[in-house]
Amino acid sequence: MSPIRNLVVLDAPSNLGLRPPAPGTVPGCYKLAGALREQRIVRRLHALEGGVVVPPRYDRGDWQEGDGVFNAAAIATYTRTLADRVEGHVRAGELPVVLGGDCSIQLGASLALRRIGRYGLVAVDASHDFRHPGNSERVGAAGGEEVALATGRGQDDLTDLEGLKPYLRDEDVRFFGIRDEFEEDRAELAALKIPTVTVGDVREWGADALARATAEAFDVPELDGFWVHLDADVLDPSVMPAVDSPDPGGLLPDELTALLRPLVNSPHCVGFNVTIYDPDLDPDGTAGALLADIVVAAFAQS
Repeated sequence: MSPIRNLVVLDAPSNLGLRPPAPGTVPGCYKLAGALREQRIVRRLHALEGGVVVPPRYDRGDWQEGDGVFNAAAIATYTRTLADRVEGHVRAGELPVVLGGDCSIQLGASLALRRIGRYGLVAVDASHDFRHPGNSERVGAAGGEEVALATGRGQDDLTDLEGLKPYLRDEDVRFFGIRDEFEEDRAELAALKIPTVTVGDVREWGADALARATAEAFDVPELDGFWVHLDADVLDPSVMPAVDSPDPGGLLPDELTALLRPLVNSPHCVGFNVTIYDPDLDPDGTAGALLADIVVAAFAQS
């Protein structure tokens, strides 16, 4: 069992890294933090209050395909501001629980940890978020590119903030919950020796055993710890339809809880974020209630 550390809930309600769901609209995932707070997540986690890191306005201006990452200047500004807050909590020995937002908020954690030392990332996500100019002509939405950006792939105004490129080393990244059919995406990662555990792998080997082995693998002198990134779309759309890309074949709630628990309770875990759930797509709030239940259950000391 890990030593007792104070959890601190911090809101990062940025939607800057996603494409508009329809012309003239903005992605609704900026409401994620508010929705989970409605589920009394701070009290249920027995957490401290970390407040809100308010994002810049979503405005893609005259951006067109081929212009690189949209909202890049705003994302860079937000990444530095969020990193300041995350860094402070980690240095104080607290464990930040960051409520997103889209996946681009992960850059804030990655930059913060790079300032402190060398850290790993466990990304629990339906997809790799590894799109970059070397493998795609459709670079633009940082929410689908944040792991590529954090490992130094892409434009310098996002990959080399404060001259700290890369924020993460390839060998320090692990992916869990990838859909089994994403074979093409996995080929590049396999060549880079970035481990990828699919939904099928989780079911074959067991979520708890895989998570424990991963946490232990990060217990090496070269690393100072690791961060856990949860994208709600790792869940099957039968239970989590309120995401921008509800691909079938995802994890079920008990599987996800079993995967997260050994990770977030490891003494080497220094923080956690949850992203992509969109309350606009969940009018009765059932998916949000489930997501809050999973996060609370994961942090429960067993």
